[in-house]
Amino acid sequence: MAKKKTTLSVALQKKIYGLMVKSRVLEERLIKMNKSGQGFFWIGGPGEEAFNVPLGLLIKKGEGLDYDFLHFHYRQSATLLTMGVEMIDVIRQMHNTATDPYSKGRNFVNHYAIKEWNVVNVTTPIEVQYALCIGTGVAQARHKGKGITIVTGGDAGTAEGEFQSCLLWASRKGKELPILIIVTNNRWGISTSQNEVHPKTNIAARGAAFGIKSAIVNGNDPFESYAVLKNAIDIVRKERKPFLIEAMVSRLYGHSSASGSNWVHGETDCISELETCLKKKKILSEENIKKIRQGYEDEAKQALQQVLQEPKPDPYSIFDHVFVDRKDSELLWPRWLKQ
Repeated sequence: MAKKKTTLSVALQKKIYGLMVKSRVLEERLIKMNKSGQGFFWIGGPGEEAFNVPLGLLIKKGEGLDYDFLHFHYRQSATLLTMGVEMIDVIRQMHNTATDPYSKGRNFVNHYAIKEWNVVNVTTPIEVQYALCIGTGVAQARHKGKGITIVTGGDAGTAEGEFQSCLLWASRKGKELPILIIVTNNRWGISTSQNEVHPKTNIAARGAAFGIKSAIVNGNDPFESYAVLKNAIDIVRKERKPFLIEAMVSRLYGHSSASGSNWVHGETDCISELETCLKKKKILSEENIKKIRQGYEDEAKQALQQVLQEPKPDPYSIFDHVFVDRKDSELLWPRWLKQ
């Protein structure tokens, strides 16, 4: 599909930039927390902000079949912040506090679960969301409303069977599903280059075999990303059929803290690129840019100081929110351990 052009208002350009910076500042704070022993593990999406912020702006947020169901992976922080997630809540999950609203201190950072926004639990096993999203896609197809299912994952995970299942189930003739299928391609699977495991054809080209419309977008360009996403979302909402987007993005701090989470030289930094663009158009000055970043850095520091004073989960609460009867749990967790 040809690239779509769009003209965004100055106010929207500023808003997108601010949210991109906010997400980057948060992720860099989470990395610092991990390296200083204030969090056990980090994985996130620095480098994907120019694509993930526009996505967050275009989502129909709410609960139930009339709103978009969201099956995200763990690099979606910019999208969630754009939707209204607070910095402090992400820092709470990083520090595994009992005040973490997404998992009560039980999960990795950037593993969201927000029922009132249809954010389905983010899982650590890669690409399982491509299979899970079929269920909400079927439900929304039967409901015949305007809500759609949006699923995101990485390029390496498209080698998993769940991705092929998603393409198949979403495209069955006469039973198509309103699913926007997104692959954010940073050209790496942990430490393996995509050249070692993928054919030369683009991932988006796989949609043709299933009769699925597709597009490739420069995910480092927020304006192009906004236009392509808006067009794809409009098509899925109207036609109630799937659409596949491959977004070419950067991976600026490696795969996760398991690989060191150090800055990767040679990758395109979408924020630096946007700053150059906005300064050239005289929308932002260097002073504006410094002020915006400093404001979010101060917010992140203040949030961290508060979180460090908050309680950790009570060990006895390990059996809360699981499929086990409290009486049965006494056999596994004797009462004397609670004391």
